[in-house]
Amino acid sequence: MRKFKIPSMSALSAFEAAARHENFSLAAKELSLTESAISRQIATLESTLGVRLFVRMKQRVLLTRAGSLYASQIRQPMEDLDRNTLNLIAFGSRGGHLELAVLPTFASHWLIPRLPEFHQRHPDIFINMGVRTEAFNFSQTHFEAAIHYGTPTWPGTSADYLFGEEVIPVCSPKLLKEPVKHAKDLLQYPLLHSTTRPNGWHHWFNSHGIDTPKSREGVRYELHTMLISGAAAGMGIALIPRFFIEDRLEQSGLIAPFASTSQEAGAYYLVYPTEFSHGKPLELFRTWLQEQAASYTALQD
Repeated sequence: MRKFKIPSMSALSAFEAAARHENFSLAAKELSLTESAISRQIATLESTLGVRLFVRMKQRVLLTRAGSLYASQIRQPMEDLDRNTLNLIAFGSRGGHLELAVLPTFASHWLIPRLPEFHQRHPDIFINMGVRTEAFNFSQTHFEAAIHYGTPTWPGTSADYLFGEEVIPVCSPKLLKEPVKHAKDLLQYPLLHSTTRPNGWHHWFNSHGIDTPKSREGVRYELHTMLISGAAAGMGIALIPRFFIEDRLEQSGLIAPFASTSQEAGAYYLVYPTEFSHGKPLELFRTWLQEQAASYTALQD
């Protein structure tokens, strides 16, 4: 049996807002309350906890060390409660939300342009997105699924194969000293590498029968948008996914100096905890996404 009193949500909401702003007036404005109401809620919370959360200094309030710690501890659970409540309300209206972790390049240049068709088909399902570029523990986040690049080796999950990744070299036309006739000619220029595809250039040259340690030399960037910017600035030649750049070469100020693609070792997958696989929003999104991936693959063949 619980032997202590849990603070009310109204007191916790007032405290969280006041702690974030370190200002009772701004907290009151955010919550559509009066400043005196915020002050009373904080006083009640301090009395309940037996701990001083703020120090009052003339017209200012400052968090105590205990107050700062408590604010950091309750913020995420309160956000989770808000999100879960909204999801339940949506579920009750026969709709729902899917919390999806995405790769920024894949989301902005492949997934999002196709989403209007999903929303036309399922207007009561909403896809919320956040960025994750590495595998993570689903139980420690609010995400219910993720777009993953690599191999489907993610403990405790199921994975739907979407498609592989073709990459193509791109650079600024100002970088080239002369036309590129052979793949090996690219080695006389700086190579720009992706930190998430560290062996990309090595695989590309191998696919053209070239094995050289020079394929691993050069600067590295985490995002493909950085690689695009570096290539456009004349810093070197970058390997970019074909779906990202094929319709945007001229717009980006780039050319394909040697128009030959290669297939990367990894692929794109929709990954999700196995126990989530029968949730309605995820099930509908999975079906739609696999259809889109199959259509895209057919166009590339």
